[in-house]
This record gives sequence, structure tokens and C-alpha cells, in this order.
Amino acid sequence: MQAPNPTDKPAPSARPPLQSVEQALNTLLAAAVPVQGSQTISTLDACGRVLAAPVQAHINVPGMDNSQMDGYAVRAADCTSGQARLRVSQRIPAGHVGQPLEAGTAARIFTGAMMPEGADAVVMQEACESEGEYVIVRHVPKRGEWVRYVGEDIRQGSTILEAGTRLRPQELGLAASVGQAELSVWRRLRVAVFFTGDELAMPGQPLKPGAIYNSNRFLLRGLLEKLGCDITDYGIVPDNLDATRKTLRDAAQQHDLIITSGGVSVGEEDHVKPAVEAEGRINMWQIAMKPGKPLAFGEVNRQTAQEGRAFFIGLPGNPVSSFVTFLIFVRPFLLRLQGLPREAVLPQAVSMRADFAWPKADKRQEFLRVRRNANGGLDLFPSQGSNVLTSTAWADGVIDNPPGKTIAAGDIVSFISFQDLLS
Repeated sequence: MQAPNPTDKPAPSARPPLQSVEQALNTLLAAAVPVQGSQTISTLDACGRVLAAPVQAHINVPGMDNSQMDGYAVRAADCTSGQARLRVSQRIPAGHVGQPLEAGTAARIFTGAMMPEGADAVVMQEACESEGEYVIVRHVPKRGEWVRYVGEDIRQGSTILEAGTRLRPQELGLAASVGQAELSVWRRLRVAVFFTGDELAMPGQPLKPGAIYNSNRFLLRGLLEKLGCDITDYGIVPDNLDATRKTLRDAAQQHDLIITSGGVSVGEEDHVKPAVEAEGRINMWQIAMKPGKPLAFGEVNRQTAQEGRAFFIGLPGNPVSSFVTFLIFVRPFLLRLQGLPREAVLPQAVSMRADFAWPKADKRQEFLRVRRNANGGLDLFPSQGSNVLTSTAWADGVIDNPPGKTIAAGDIVSFISFQDLLS
């Protein structure tokens, strides 16, 4: 064996292969243990929150047999001729209780009003003709026609909302329909954000040579607000290792998650990744996706007697990359931390037709900004650069394009709507 030459330099260590989007998402969701700590709040204030306990119905809905229509409550047996002439014996608006219905009579009744005892059908007013104190019923009703029966919607004792449900307006209405004035929900996630880059300026400030406005600050805060997080914004942090480490230490103390934008690539001025490694650890770095390759995920240790750590996600600095990686990775991670089940947080794609050509395949998984057109297909934004924020405002979703795949006009592709990702 030949002796090594002492002047030979060691071969550089091979960089680990990029993780696929699926691998990266699995890594994040496996780490995302739902937060502990619930609170009871008014149902009126619970939109967007996640239930910590199931909601059970303590009443039937409806609580009584009632009319689905404005019309006449009758006995079906009195209306078999299709021309029945019945005396109108009473008038029952919603919220009032009528008298038992005598045979051969009808009750004028309104939507939601309680059915009188003895009546077994409602004939809508359009099928009736009024003649003074009588009504001509020009219809042969069946028993139960246009009647809502007690408990038809909700049965007393049933569970109407499961723990882990993210509350939309319709769930709040459902809870209110059984008289639920308060709900037990998981506490809000506490998220810290900061931004690195000496080139960053805030809108309203004059731009120095080489400076850019910090669009990511507005973008990420808006995304976090839509997800109902409590946000602490540490602003723009100086581009040096000490300042970055100090901000990480401060942010870790009282927050569940720290999100940064910029500084996670491989440049000499990218200080976020080494700062996280000094204050905690990086569990995942660099994804085989376009845009968004430099995404990082890890943990920052808490420096007080309080146990544990804060999660860390470092987003790329380019605004489109930051936007796309937030929607694909951060949003599911946050929803899982909030207590939603895993199957409810994953992005959902639908099949649609591409009305454009994408002839050059990339070895990474691509997320192409597109918009639905009037013909039921998808149009492509002409510039797909990771710095072209206009594409995110023009588009209404992205195509999830697998690695190495070209697209021809007419091909069926996987479309993910921003409407789903931003709700």
C-alpha cells in the first residue's frame, strides 16, 4: 500500500443529500406534538381556535316538531280529495304554542312554528287558496310533509364536535344551536419572528444603495395572523452571529416556535444556521424543492430553569420561497401544534388541466404559480423566479410538479389552491 503524502489535503466531506418534500414534511409532523394548556372562552370569540374537548348536545334540535314552510298545518286524513275546504281555527307564528287541532280544521302556521297537537302535515301556502275563514287545500299531503321532527338534526346526548376540530363559523353556529355559550379550546401558539439582512429596510424609510424593503415581514406576519397565532416580532436583526444568537436565546424563553427569514443558506453572511447550532441543533436542512431549497428545521434550547426548547424553522430569504415553504411546511406544522389531527393538516391537491407548456424538467420538486382560467384550465405566471412576489398575488394556487417532470399543454396536473392553504 502506498504511504499517504503528507502534503495531500483531505477530501471534503460529502454534503448530505437533499431531503424530499415528503421526507421533510414527515420530519416536521413527527416532531409536532400538540401544545398543552387549554382555556374556556366565549363561543362568540372562538372562530379559528381548536377544540380541546368534544362538544355534546344537552338538548334535541329541533326541540319540538315544527313547520318547514309558511302554510297550513292539517291532518292528512282531512285532505285526501285534493280540494279539501277546511276552517282556519288558529294562527301560529314562530315562538308561539297553538291549541290542539280539531278534525276538519287547519291552522295557519309559519316557518319554525311548533306543530299543534293532532296535525301531521303542512301544506305550503302556494298550494292553498284562502276564502275568508276557510282555506281550500289543493294538494294531497302525506303524513310528515314539510314537518321537522324533534331531534331530526341533533339528538340529545350526541357528540356534535370532536376534540381537535378547528372552529369555523359553521361550527360556532352548530355549538350555539345546542346552547353552548362557552367552549374549551387549546391556547394560542406563541410564535416569535425575526428577519436578518443588513440590506433590509422598512416601508416608509428611504432606500439606501443596495437596500430592499422587507416584504417578508408583512408576508409572514399576515400568514401567522390568519392561523390565529400570538406573534412577537423582533424585527430586523443585525447580520452577525452574536446578535442572531442573542435574539434566538431571548425568543426561545416564552415561545413555542421561532421563525426566521433569510440567513439559512451557505454564504459567509448567513448566520442563522450556525447560530441555531450554537444554541440548540438543526434537525433538517435543505429540501429538494423549487423554490425553497434552504429551509431549515431545528430546536433552540431555553436558558432558564424552565425545561424544554422552542422549535425553530428558518425560511429562505427570497419572498416567493418564503411564501411557498410557509404554506407547504409551516402551516401544517402549526396546525398540528394547535391540536389538529395529522390527516387534517396536509395540503390537498386536485387534478386540473394545464393550458401551458413547461418543457424543462427540474431535478427538484417544483411548485409553479398558476391561476385558473375561464375554460377550466390553469395558466402559468410567465416568470417563476423565487424573487418575483408578483406571481403570488396574481396566482390562486400552485402546481405540485414532481421531480424530472415536464408539462405539455393538456396534461393533467396536481393543483393546490391558495384558498385552502390560506384558511
